[in-house]
Amino acid sequence: MPAGWSSDFIRRIHDAPGKLVLCATGGGSRALSALLETPGASRTLLEGSVPYSAAALIRWLSARPEQFCSEATARAMAMAAYLRAREYAADEPDTPLAGIGCTASLASDRPKHGPHRIHVALQTGETTIARSLELVKGSRTREAEELVAAAMILNLVAEFKQLAESADLALAATERLFAARADAPPSWQRLLGGAERLAAGTTDTTEATGRDLAAKVLFPGAFHPRHDAHRTMARLATERSGRVVEHELSITNVDKPPIDFIEMERRAAQFAADERLWFTRAPTFVEKSQIFPQATFVVGADTIVRIAEAKYYGDMPARDAALEQLAAAGCRFLVFGRCQDGIHRSLRELHLPEALVRICDEIPADTFRMDVSSTALRRQAADAGPQFD
Repeated sequence: MPAGWSSDFIRRIHDAPGKLVLCATGGGSRALSALLETPGASRTLLEGSVPYSAAALIRWLSARPEQFCSEATARAMAMAAYLRAREYAADEPDTPLAGIGCTASLASDRPKHGPHRIHVALQTGETTIARSLELVKGSRTREAEELVAAAMILNLVAEFKQLAESADLALAATERLFAARADAPPSWQRLLGGAERLAAGTTDTTEATGRDLAAKVLFPGAFHPRHDAHRTMARLATERSGRVVEHELSITNVDKPPIDFIEMERRAAQFAADERLWFTRAPTFVEKSQIFPQATFVVGADTIVRIAEAKYYGDMPARDAALEQLAAAGCRFLVFGRCQDGIHRSLRELHLPEALVRICDEIPADTFRMDVSSTALRRQAADAGPQFD
């Protein structure tokens, strides 16, 4: 029997409180049809989008995903949808809001070498949920696979609306639904909502005052993933400064949706309980300096070069003004050289503006010389095939 749901199920969805934005690509559009063709859809749906081409999905996410069909991409789609829901319902502060994303690779009119799979995600201000399913290839028609994707989406809608019932996925005996969920602590909720600009990411959740945040040795990064070079840099920075290095990860990015609660949990899990990680809403170093005045930022040569490039500020005067703000905040940079194509680039070889050089110190090549890339590690993981965890 194919996957399916009843019209009464959809009506109960519409009758329950809560509104959402739904975005689906590669499959799942039948969920949008089911919601729209049942009276009362305006009580549930704020917007439905099907960015089917690569260019359309990139525009939706404001960035090119590393994989177009993955759990991470479904979660990023859901986050972008949630932000739109908050924008559309800004005058309804008491209405529960959600974003739902679905990305799928289903049966097509041409052979597919990879597996047929579906990833769906739900984002609210309190929770991130992701579910992934690999279908038995060739066991269903495209229409039947579409019904499974739609049922997975509708089940997330029902869960968001706190309904006990669900659509039937009609899975084969060998098919398994993989699920992940993160319920955010209040501080993370306030950070995502914009009420706070920093929150503790590790188990030490002691509230910090402004004085506590000053004069830190701070290692900013995405830590996606954290690797041996990161750990070595932190150890050497501690030895150099005599102060324990703390880490900072901005959940917001100039060009991408914020990272979600599942991603925050996964990245925080890379740190030991006695290591301090801060989550912030500070994608630029000027914003970081406002939260952490007099900080010494631990950075690689590639990062310090980006800080010097005017294109990230709009023009040269804006770049120079940002460097002046960093100096005025009493901030400095501890720069680690990096090997690229077998060539080690030290601070003096980077051709930085004098205003930036004045607030930089360097760890020499004979102390640190590693060439490890988080991007390369992620690509290796992607090459290993779809991950369901």
